[in-house]
Amino acid sequence: MPKPSAHWRDSARSARFFFIDYRAAFPFLLFLMHIRWWTFFIALGAMLFFWILERYGFTVPVFLRLARSWLAGKRKLAIPWWKY
Repeated sequence: MPKPSAHWRDSARSARFFFIDYRAAFPFLLFLMHIRWWTFFIALGAMLFFWILERYGFTVPVFLRLARSWLAGKRKLAIPWWKY
């Protein structure tokens, strides 16, 4: 019986096209469909953004939660401001 080449744990990994994250595929597809300099720079910026996130060990949902927490600030109110 042949040894399987993938394990069930590999199902949690994000999809990639060589070194490009799958989330950068949409801007890259936009560039391929509309080849202009501005779409090239958007695709390049998206790939750079996702590479930097990966370099620091973040995924997009984790980064969005971090950004939301940073924007909300340190003070969290238990009662909404409109009920004072």
